[in-house]
Amino acid sequence: MPGIYPVALKLDGQLGVVVGGGTVALRKVCSLLEAGARVRLISPDLTGELEEMRTQGLIEVILRPYHFGDVEGAFLVISATNDPAVNREVARDCTARQILINSVDDPENCTFYVPATVRRGDLVIAISTGGQSPMLARKIRQRLERLYGPLYGRYLELIGEIRHNIVRSVQDTTEKEALLEALSGPEILEALERGDSAMLEELVDRVVRGFGFESPYSPA
Repeated sequence: MPGIYPVALKLDGQLGVVVGGGTVALRKVCSLLEAGARVRLISPDLTGELEEMRTQGLIEVILRPYHFGDVEGAFLVISATNDPAVNREVARDCTARQILINSVDDPENCTFYVPATVRRGDLVIAISTGGQSPMLARKIRQRLERLYGPLYGRYLELIGEIRHNIVRSVQDTTEKEALLEALSGPEILEALERGDSAMLEELVDRVVRGFGFESPYSPA
């Protein structure tokens, strides 16, 4: 199989179509909503959770089997039925319309794969096996979840504030690089690994003040 090209898609406001109404479809719907996509679900039957989402107006639902052309206007499509023939039909329809398609458990009919992900705020780590072993991807994800705790999300928030309020005002490239390097120094990385929020903020504060700037927050 040819190599894959990893990307991170911005789906805010884009239409994502999910075909299927079971537990796998539910997971796919939730991940699309989390990314800010508009979701259209096509299935004659729904899980209780999907029915609740429909009632709340969180998703558009077409309550019938898939029909040719249902993917019209979609940015991407995920086919998650338990019927291989339906999944292949959806894949053919998407391919003809040049729409991105992920056919669950059928890597040969996919133009993209949904990786296992670790999310810590703006930190997103994706693991893909090219559709060959989702189980291995999940095992690796579980290990990474233990390595990269929630504090990494807070750290990136701090760095974002510093980049917005301080770094862009630094004209000297060497000084700018030195500041950014110091903000990812070994002591800071150690505090992240230990999940020590107070120490992290103290170290970030020390670095920023050491470069002659005011801290973006009051340390704990």
